[in-house]
Formats: sequence, C-alpha cells, structure tokens
Amino acid sequence: MTRSLLGGAAALAAVLAAAPIGRAQQGWNFTGLTPAEFKAMPPGGPAPRRDISGMWDGGPAGVGATGQQAERAAARAPFTPLGEQMARENRPGNGPRRVAVAEINDPLSTLGDPAGFPRLVTFELRGVQIVQTPAQVLMLYLFEKRWRAIWTDGRSLPANPEPRWYGYSVGRWEDDYTLVVETVGLDDRTWIDNDGDPHSTDLRVTERYRRVDQTTLELTVTIDDPKIYTKPWLVRNRMPLRLLPPGADWMEMIPSASEAQAYQRAVVSQLKGK
Repeated sequence: MTRSLLGGAAALAAVLAAAPIGRAQQGWNFTGLTPAEFKAMPPGGPAPRRDISGMWDGGPAGVGATGQQAERAAARAPFTPLGEQMARENRPGNGPRRVAVAEINDPLSTLGDPAGFPRLVTFELRGVQIVQTPAQVLMLYLFEKRWRAIWTDGRSLPANPEPRWYGYSVGRWEDDYTLVVETVGLDDRTWIDNDGDPHSTDLRVTERYRRVDQTTLELTVTIDDPKIYTKPWLVRNRMPLRLLPPGADWMEMIPSASEAQAYQRAVVSQLKGK
C-alpha cells in the first residue's frame, strides 16, 4: 500500500512539473512561467560543460518584483556628489525616489528610448534566449526584442569606446560552468534600473552566469562606476532562471514611442479631469 501511494505521489509530481513545460512548448505568445510554476519546477540533471544556451525564464524576480527592489535598495552603494546630482535629475515611478505619475521623466516610458544595459537585466528580465557560436554568445531578450553580442573569441574590450545603448561585451569561462561577462562603453542617458539610479560612461558591469544544473542558471550582476558610486554594488545576486523547452514562443513586448505618447496624453487627460 505504501509503495502504491509513493508511486502515485511521484506520478502526480511529474505531471504537475510537466504542466508549465507543456504550456510553454505548445501555442504562441508564451508570457512566462507563473510564480507558482517557477517555484514548482524540479531541479534538473547534471549541468553540461561550458554551455548556457537555451530558452531561459527569469520568473518573478526577473520581472523586478517589489522584493527585488528592496534587496537592490539595501545593496545600493552611496552616491558620490556627482551621483547625487544626477540622481536628483531622474524622476522615476518606482523605488525610494518615486514621484507622481505626471512628474516621471523615465526615458523608457516617456520617450520610448531603449532600456539600455544593464537595465535590461535589472528589470523586465522575463525571458532570454541564449545562443552560443564559436566566437560569440548571443542574448535574445523578450523585453524590447533586443539582442546583445558577447564576444568570446579572446578580444579585449575597447580602450576608449563610443558609448552605445548596450555597450561592448566580452566573455570568458571562469570554469566549466561559469561564464563571466564584462561590459563597458555604456550610454549615460540610460538608467541602471526602474528606480532611476544613474550611471556615467565609465560604468563597468560584470555578469556571472553559473549553470547550476541542467535546468537552472544563476545570474549575478555587479555595478562599478567610481564617478557615481563610492563602491561597487550588486544589482542581481544569484537570481535563478529556469530552462524552457526549445519550442517556447515568447510574447512580443516592445515599448514603442507611440505608446509613450499615448501614455503621456492619458496622464494629461487625467490631470485635467481633476
């Protein structure tokens, strides 16, 4: 009797674990795992060597839930005088310096500017497809439908790069399961996160992708910008991502300039109605 009950419980667990996988593999416009589905996914087998490729779901932490905001606020390094000045100029709709909707000047939501890097991995990291080639690791993001190229051919980072929205990235394998990525040359018009934390063009971002097992990838992101912050700080700390089947078709989520204008018109209309 006990053996039968255990067998039935194991079969039920397998069915529940397979449910979100089946939902991801079939149909179109997959919106990502729910928090319950993300938590229920069982650990996988041994991690493959030097391989982080696949369709990865960032779960609730990837979206940038309130808990993540609190964790990031606690880890944030103190501003330098220049950092304080730049932070005062940013008026976000989230975080400890959030303002009323009509006062927000977030370039992503009010102008339709690109989120840029590292903001693309500090908030709205809902899903990412990672593709490895002999010379590059390509990151294809659900949000904005953006992509980044991380060069793994041994080249050095540029010495005096022209700033770009998503910078210049090189990667190396620290061991058989950890890819370390360094990024420089980032446009200072972008924010680090939805909280309006600023950065200079001297910002250096270090990402660590650690393949824990077959179905789990951990992401740690460190910010280092001596002009703006008094010391480096973590914006992601071992955030887990779960592997989805290769047939998952991500939804399209592109914050366009026309949507930004419609948002502004709606805000103005609400204010006039008061």
